[in-house]
Amino acid sequence: MAHPTQLGFQDAASPVMEELLHFHDHALMIVFLISALVLYIIVAMVTTKLTNKNILDSQEIEIIWTILPAIILILIALPSLRILYLMDEINDPHLTIKAMGHQWYWSYEYTDYEALGFDSYMVPTQDLVPGQFRLLEADHRMVIPTESPIRVLVSSEDVLHSWAVPALGVKMDAVPGRLNQTAFIASRPGVFFGQCSEICGANHSFMPIVVEAVPLKHFENWSSLMLKDA
Repeated sequence: MAHPTQLGFQDAASPVMEELLHFHDHALMIVFLISALVLYIIVAMVTTKLTNKNILDSQEIEIIWTILPAIILILIALPSLRILYLMDEINDPHLTIKAMGHQWYWSYEYTDYEALGFDSYMVPTQDLVPGQFRLLEADHRMVIPTESPIRVLVSSEDVLHSWAVPALGVKMDAVPGRLNQTAFIASRPGVFFGQCSEICGANHSFMPIVVEAVPLKHFENWSSLMLKDA
């Protein structure tokens, strides 16, 4: 969960998000080093009156500042491509959930069960209890087991939506007539919040996503209770 005045990302709750955080720090260090070097060169040029003729016309300098940026780009591109393929990898999911976007709420179907599905609406401000977050809490949470590969099929029934949970490193567009898929593993129990990340209409900011990760035993008890109520 993000905190007021927080500058960085939310704490990672999935292996992919941990990789994304490491890549962010890696790329940011390269940007800082380049910025420091450029700032030093600008300050040196402004403050000194000396001129080095070898720097003004030098094949060695030309070679260095051509090859060095290429090496830096490779150092950024290779980890980026690795994470891109990791995010697209779906190996033997233990559970498949279909998330449908509506104006303006989400509906979830647990396709491995016969009749396990529900609509998830935002809890109105006047109905919130102490400890719940305004505009982020839903009346029905998407419950998943921890340390299990989860596949989410994302689509929409009306306009463009986007199913996004930052702590899990997941963001997938919900397109009418198209079935997109994404996958993640919740590495620890917890409640993770997200919101529709596509401008989908007047109540775009009122369709939160709440994912509750629980141990497998608790998930089985929850699913049994939901099937009985259905």
